[in-house]
Amino acid sequence: MNIIVGGVLIGVGATVVMDIWDVVFGTLPGQSQSNWAPIGRWFWHLKSGKIFHNDINQAEPYQHELALGWTCHYLVGILYGIIFALYGGAAWFTNPTFLPAWIWGILTVGAGWFLLQPGLGIGFAASKLPNAWTVRILNLIAHSFFALGMYLTALLLR
Repeated sequence: MNIIVGGVLIGVGATVVMDIWDVVFGTLPGQSQSNWAPIGRWFWHLKSGKIFHNDINQAEPYQHELALGWTCHYLVGILYGIIFALYGGAAWFTNPTFLPAWIWGILTVGAGWFLLQPGLGIGFAASKLPNAWTVRILNLIAHSFFALGMYLTALLLR
C-alpha cells in the first residue's frame, strides 16, 4: 500500500474515532458536542491573513462556516495521518503499535493549544477560559482517541 494512501486512511479513521468519542462524551450530563462553526469561521478569515482574534464570535460570520469547520477538521486529521505515516513508514503499517501513534496524537494537541485556541481568542492552551484545565485535559483525551483511531485503522489495513 502507498504510504500516502495509508496516511489518508489512518487520518480519516482517527478523526472518525475522535468524533465518536465526542458524540459519546457530549451525551453525558452537563457536556456538549464540539461546535465546528467557530473553527470554520477561523479558517475562513485565514484567507485575509487574520490568524488571531480577540473573540472569534465577534468576527464577521461566514454562511457555510459549519461545513467549512467540519471539512477542515477532517483535512487536518488527514494531514496528521499523512505526516505520521511518513514518519512511521511501511514498517509501522506492517506492525502497528499504539505507543508511537499515542505520542503523535499528544503532540498534535500543540497545534490546538498554540495556534487554534489563541486564534479563536481563548488564549494559549485555553488560558483565557475559566475552565482552562478541564479544556486541556479534554483536549488530551480527545487526541488520545485520535491516536487510538490511527492505531485501529492501521490494524484493519494490515
